[in-house]
Amino acid sequence: MKTLGAMLALTLLTSGAAQAHVTITLEGDRRCITSDGVPDHETGPWRAWATVQEQNHQFCLDATPELTGTVTSRVRISGVTVTGIPLRPGTAEYYDPSSERGYSRDPSSGWNVEGIGGLVMDAQNAHVDGDGMYHYHGIPFAVTGALDGTLFGYAADGFEIHYVGAEAQSSWQLKPGERASGPGGAHDGTYVQDYEFVAGSGTLDECNGAMFNGQYVYFATDTYPFFPRCFKGTVSSDFIGGRGDRHPRGAADLR
Repeated sequence: MKTLGAMLALTLLTSGAAQAHVTITLEGDRRCITSDGVPDHETGPWRAWATVQEQNHQFCLDATPELTGTVTSRVRISGVTVTGIPLRPGTAEYYDPSSERGYSRDPSSGWNVEGIGGLVMDAQNAHVDGDGMYHYHGIPFAVTGALDGTLFGYAADGFEIHYVGAEAQSSWQLKPGERASGPGGAHDGTYVQDYEFVAGSGTLDECNGAMFNGQYVYFATDTYPFFPRCFKGTVSSDFIGGRGDRHPRGAADLR
């Protein structure tokens, strides 16, 4: 693997509704991003008791990622923005008609609730989990609108995530017709299983990736899957559990 010879330390102090402290350190073949997890834009509202709490995020990932020829999909956190906020598009909730809310953490139905379309988000397509960890399920336009260029963040395997709006189109599409089981009704995006990958229907592959300026990168898109949910490089353990994730078994999202 190619090794970067220089070390770069960058601290971002942004102004707005809150002060977001982010440090990005690059040394050799590792890039580490630390932050307090507090975004620099307005958040909420959700339930009155659901509030953003400062975190001790540290995500270290491959600074010179390479395609491995394999795909990894079981990752809790997909990546992190350049502003230090986790990307966590998936949920641990499933359709459950026996639950008062209509869903629970019992996966037996096989219908996984999609964050965008299935749960309550704020204006930046985000909310907090049970430990007050703020995270994005979809595009935060307060962030993408303030980018200096197209670099939006870094994925769990180290590849860059870019946002170029409509110039990058997901190849995941809503299935036609009605659901044959579970909750019934039309495939409307409430559940992950409402979508299917249709190669060539968009410009991106199944992991929301493509070549960009001569390099393989992922894209954040305005439609499902929003952020990469599978990965073609070597995934850092910090995105599965560890220093970047203080609660590796998962804390429930608050709706």
